Amino acid sequence: MQKILSHMRKAIEEYHMIEENDKIGICLSGGKDSITMLHAFKALQRFYPKKFEIIAISIDPGFEFFDTKFLQKMCDDLEIPLFIEKSNAKEIVFDIRKEKNPCSLCANLRRGVINSVAIREGCNKIALGHNQDDVLETFLLNLLYTGSIGTFSPVSYMDRSGITLIRPLIYTPEKDTKRFIRKNNLEAMPKVCPMDGTSKREDMKQMLFTLQKDIPAIRANLFGAIQRNLEDWKKRSIGNNPFDRLNFLFN
Repeated sequence: MQKILSHMRKAIEEYHMIEENDKIGICLSGGKDSITMLHAFKALQRFYPKKFEIIAISIDPGFEFFDTKFLQKMCDDLEIPLFIEKSNAKEIVFDIRKEKNPCSLCANLRRGVINSVAIREGCNKIALGHNQDDVLETFLLNLLYTGSIGTFSPVSYMDRSGITLIRPLIYTPEKDTKRFIRKNNLEAMPKVCPMDGTSKREDMKQMLFTLQKDIPAIRANLFGAIQRNLEDWKKRSIGNNPFDRLNFLFN
């Protein structure tokens, strides 16, 4: 837990992710990253100087393997309120539209439901479990498939809902969340999406794995390049919103 908290606290403090009396909705998919983040937030809550409240929000997309009882028991054990919301994502994305590349549409549908639950429950922030590997994979996806240089923002303010998205695991490598689950004898859902292992994101993951054999420092080099360009941009003055500066590489 100490290693996870070290990575997570660094991200929180560098990007001012938590303020006094925040109410944070933690997105709980049942995968290793969201479960790690849930446990880390509970531990952080005990000693962090700024007091904040947490709840868990889970979207049931309608897949037969999605285990709501598993999520409920875990949150009950941690004494974290859990709000499970039904979604018609499976029906729309897979049954009706039969999307060949369903991830974007599915994510948008889920995001809309998450925002609605967060607003209803009085949250001002939503925590997403994207890890450091996700940052790099998104960077490569944008570069190779859209010809743009960018990845997602550590902090994003949504004007329409008044909700701020935070990603506290951006400094946490995927291997560390795997290790956390294993060392603490925790369980994660073996599958949270039918596209697991078959998406373009998985292709980027395999590409990085292959390149790392010849370039051992490739992950650190890519992440460092993103950070250095971000720091250069942050030195410039653009707009009145401090988070505008994050959108040079993070969007």
